[in-house]
Amino acid sequence: MTERNQTREVKIGGIAIGNGHPIAVQSMCATPTTNIPATLKQLESLEAAGADVIRVAVDNKKDAQALIELRRQTQAVLSVDLQENYRLAEILAPHVDKIRYNPGHLYHHERKKPWKDKVHFLADIAVQHDCALRVGVNAGSVDPAKLSRHPSDGPASDSVLPMVESALEHSEWLDQIGFTRYCVSLKDSDPRKTVSAYQKFAGTRPDIPLHLGVTEAGIPPEGIEKTRIAFEQLIGKGIGDTIRVSLTLPYDDKHQEISAGRQILKDISEGRVRTVVHFDENKLNLISCPSCSRVENEAFIDLAQKVKSRTRYARDHAITIAVMGCRVNGPGETDDADLGLWCGPNYVNLKRRGEKVGAFKYDEILDRLDSELKYLIR
Repeated sequence: MTERNQTREVKIGGIAIGNGHPIAVQSMCATPTTNIPATLKQLESLEAAGADVIRVAVDNKKDAQALIELRRQTQAVLSVDLQENYRLAEILAPHVDKIRYNPGHLYHHERKKPWKDKVHFLADIAVQHDCALRVGVNAGSVDPAKLSRHPSDGPASDSVLPMVESALEHSEWLDQIGFTRYCVSLKDSDPRKTVSAYQKFAGTRPDIPLHLGVTEAGIPPEGIEKTRIAFEQLIGKGIGDTIRVSLTLPYDDKHQEISAGRQILKDISEGRVRTVVHFDENKLNLISCPSCSRVENEAFIDLAQKVKSRTRYARDHAITIAVMGCRVNGPGETDDADLGLWCGPNYVNLKRRGEKVGAFKYDEILDRLDSELKYLIR
């Protein structure tokens, strides 16, 4: 494998990333966190597949209590995924090995409090309870203050700047307060933008371990190929210390994220780099988020497959369709798509280039999507 960037070591439970350690492979539980038997079964399945770190989403105190119980029953290296309510870290830190927070979501909770105070709180909690942090920047939920400075429809080198600036800003603040046990991710659903963001960040801060991923990569095999495109270009240049392949999968198949990630790493290590694989911006692009515990209706997974099948006739058109299953990145990703399906518990919200078309039942949405797609093609 190509010589990797000499990033600093970050310990996460019983493993370490950076500083020449093997690239760790991660995944995330898709089952509702409060469904303890189902989530425990998925943890065991992911561990059996070879997951080094497993992330679990926590949005409220019920989720938090469930995760505490899960910790009692598993020895897996656990990362907790926090979104708006960053203060839940105080409850969860004694029971996990890493805390992931999203800079773009810190402003949702205690809006009058400066973001630096919130990050300082997270760092203090992490130190007290021997946890690592991940600064998890996502294109679908970038800090609005950063978005306002750069065009969203420009070339990849410009449109990723809000993500890069946010990640650099948070890294600088963590260093300033003396906390260095963290890694950074800068994920986009477009592999070209993903590569650009990571390269720009690593060019400025080659010392910080990076968590690689193409967010909302979608349904296999296309989702795996999108991820492969990014990983080959990044890992091939020494960038990356831990990875996650984010796929839209039925809950029982979530372990395929691990096998896909390990196969990509094996191929890169052994020189089987598929340089013929490319991302064709002149073809239909289907984005769908990985099935996770924030999906509000499991029917979203089946719907994503049906959208893929129903829209094959448009494969030679430069149109992006986003099928999103949760409230976290759903708004941002569906706003950026030509056609966006944001799936709620009972209805699917359909957008055309950011403008709301309407809310449709799950058994109605495909016909309306078909109409809208044909309209755009015309």
